[in-house]
Amino acid sequence: MIRYAAAIEASKRVRWEIDRDIIRGREFDYSRKFLPDGLALIERFGPLNAEGRRLVSQIQGRTYANMFGLVERFIGAKFLDVSRDYWMGDQKALEALVRSTDEEIKHQELFRRLDAMMDAQMPSGYRFVPEANAVAQAVLAKSAWSVLGLTALIELFVMAHYRSSIQPDAELSPLWKDVFMYHWREESQHAILDELEWRREHAKLDDAARERAVDDLIALAGAVDGLLQMQANADAQYFDAVAGMRPASEVERTREAFLAAYRWQYIVSGVREPRFAAILASLTTPAQRARIGQALAPIIASVGAVELRMAA
Repeated sequence: MIRYAAAIEASKRVRWEIDRDIIRGREFDYSRKFLPDGLALIERFGPLNAEGRRLVSQIQGRTYANMFGLVERFIGAKFLDVSRDYWMGDQKALEALVRSTDEEIKHQELFRRLDAMMDAQMPSGYRFVPEANAVAQAVLAKSAWSVLGLTALIELFVMAHYRSSIQPDAELSPLWKDVFMYHWREESQHAILDELEWRREHAKLDDAARERAVDDLIALAGAVDGLLQMQANADAQYFDAVAGMRPASEVERTREAFLAAYRWQYIVSGVREPRFAAILASLTTPAQRARIGQALAPIIASVGAVELRMAA
């Protein structure tokens, strides 16, 4: 109960509003990048000029915002579902989960607003392919253990991306940096709740149910990768439409680079995040971790040797 109470107090302390604290009448600065080079894996895109590198960053940034708007649809719904266990019980835990759900709904609205702002300023033709409700329904059909595990992965890599890459980069659009600073402040509390609820769910399961839950987590990772492949194709097509005619070999390299960047951002950087790895290790057997590792091996190999490091 102490950790739930601490999450409530932190939530109250860092609470923000979209217009009052973040947007404040500002627009994005399109003369600057949105995502740092390391997070965007910009070197995978080959010999682009400064304008091309900036365009890649802004396309990936738009997808980054849309992706969080997507995942927060099922995260908020799962927190509401989990809160049922506390309706007639621990009211501190209930308040913490309800506050977190309210924040996730606010984040969805924030990212919808940002996409509309970018749509008005960026060249036409961008498409975000995944449909939020369909994805949420598919995710929520899986076991609670696996959904809470995926949620922990996401919210821990949000924190890692901001601390290690976005926050130190002085070349990013100031509004963009503010978006993810405020997002990080609230997600820091959500990550605490993710771990508490994942562990609580784990304690309910017998060995057979845990085996099935690991299968579900592997399936969710595969489904996420499927979404990333579709969006990488769409974003590569958009880049090539805006950048103009290029040789076929460069077009294919662009598609592969977008996919590597998205696999790094949404899967591999989370799997390698030490806190997530430690939680997963405490909730799984060596054989289960080997199954997870085998399933993720092709994705990790396609990304190659990348470290989430401080921006230059």
